Amino acid sequence: MIAPDFLEALVCVKCRQRLVYFPYGEAAPDARDEAQGFLLCRGCALRYRVDGVPVMLLEEAEELAGREVERLVGRARALGLEVPGIP
Repeated sequence: MIAPDFLEALVCVKCRQRLVYFPYGEAAPDARDEAQGFLLCRGCALRYRVDGVPVMLLEEAEELAGREVERLVGRARALGLEVPGIP
């Protein structure tokens, strides 16, 4: 789990935007599996894995299609996760 104060400082290494943190992946909060956690950059559509610590390397990031990014943002809202830039 990423500490909230550390998460505040994390930004995408490509576009410098704040990230959406999925601590347990897309699963419901009651299905807590930190091995599925990831960070999402809405700005440049990158998904960074969290392997105990965030892996913030461009060559390790997964590029996503725009529809997938919007689907994940919707899922984040449904899970009650903070989505930077969206009230």
